[in-house]
Parts: sequence; structure tokens; C-alpha cells
Amino acid sequence: MEELSRFGVSIPKELLKAFDEYIERKHYANRSEAIRDLIRQKLVEEEWKESKEEVVGVITYIYEHHKRELVDKLIEIQHIHYNKIITTQHIHIDHDRCLEAILVKGKANEIKELADKIQAQKGVLHLNLALTTLGKSIPT
Repeated sequence: MEELSRFGVSIPKELLKAFDEYIERKHYANRSEAIRDLIRQKLVEEEWKESKEEVVGVITYIYEHHKRELVDKLIEIQHIHYNKIITTQHIHIDHDRCLEAILVKGKANEIKELADKIQAQKGVLHLNLALTTLGKSIPT
């Protein structure tokens, strides 16, 4: 088993109360588990935010289906970035709007650039980019 280190943290009572409520909502067994996950999450965010490291993720966006030439532009962007796209899923939300989910893998800065190009298209109503590291450098 990996050696554990203990340390103390001073924290205002109200913040601790809010953290304990968070732990309960998220079904953590204890504070240590929650703190470990939060630290890992921040390390992952730092790894892909500023780096050119390889990441995996999902780009989801909602767009207006009938917006003139939008579908052609979205397909063209995806074809230009085909080497970063693992697969796509197209869902009809209603008569006017569609949702697409694109699973991606590539350098973080290139994936962000792809998401930015999609989001900049007139008729794209909302886009969310969720990236994560491949986990190679994150301690367990």
C-alpha cells in the first residue's frame, strides 16, 4: 500500500460545514477521500489548461438545425479536424434544435481550438467542453 502523509488544515467553520455538506451530497466516505479527489481534479485541470499534452474529452453543443449553411460549416470543421475526432453523436432535440456530442483525443490546445471554432459559428446556441488527462502523470 502507498504511504500516506497526514497534514493539518485550518479552515473557517462555515466553510467546513459547507464542505461536509458537499461530502454528503457526493457520497464520500470521509473528508480525506474528498480532498484527494479535489486535489487530483485541480492537477488535471492544470495539466490540460496550459499544456500541449494529449487529452481526451467531449465537446457537446446545441445548434439551430435550420440556420442557413450552419450544418455544412460544422461538417467542414469536423473534416478539417478529423484526426482529433474519435466519434460523433447527433441527437434531434426538437424540430429546430440538435445536439451533437463529439468524443475527441489530441493535444489540449488543439482540442480547445476545435471547440472554439464550433462555438464561433452563428447558430450554435451553447457549447460545453469537458477534457481530462490520460492520467499518465497523476498520482493515484
